[in-house]
Amino acid sequence: MSGNLGAVLPEIADLVFAELYEDPPDLVPLPEEEPLIASSVAKRRNEFVTVRHCARVALERLGMPAAPILKGDKGEPCWPAGVVGSLTHTKGYRGAVVGRSAAVRSVGIDAEPHDVLPDRVLEAVSLPAERREIAALPGGLHWDRILFCAKEATYKAWFPLTRRWLGFEDAHITFEVDSSGSAGEFVSRILIDPAARSGPPLRELSGRWSVAGGLALTGIVL
Repeated sequence: MSGNLGAVLPEIADLVFAELYEDPPDLVPLPEEEPLIASSVAKRRNEFVTVRHCARVALERLGMPAAPILKGDKGEPCWPAGVVGSLTHTKGYRGAVVGRSAAVRSVGIDAEPHDVLPDRVLEAVSLPAERREIAALPGGLHWDRILFCAKEATYKAWFPLTRRWLGFEDAHITFEVDSSGSAGEFVSRILIDPAARSGPPLRELSGRWSVAGGLALTGIVL
């Protein structure tokens, strides 16, 4: 897979993505989606509309019809029957990944600006052991931000299978760096009851991370 998301997703025939780096001015939400952003400010509206456009492009690449992407009671995206997916947006980036549920159990992606986290945020989103471990990783990268990004992808992959909250302190994430120095793998070890609503328990979630073009990206595919 080419593109930023392609660096953090495996090559699976029934898994596709779409991404954009700006908000096309002619995009509009589907009628079913409009009530979700009727009172939103322009920035939030643009994020919502563009990332859902990416989702529909990805659905079409998967051979599925375009469909509204509504929200569940916890704010999570609701996918058409037979589809799993994940959305992410940050400044200058919108991305969506979808897969057939017959081939992919769950997926979580996140994109963040590759900048240092604001003061005191790292302490709020990480375990003491994680802070010690990222301090020992190779320099030149904002590991605090990459860790936060991995935490977000972990939650997005976890929630559809459990319908339960996963706090920042409920997963211990460790990283490996590949030969490029700007990408690699990570493992999220779940520290609470790992039971899923169906299928194997979610004791460990493995993913990939990448830094490129001023962005940190993470992806988990189960």
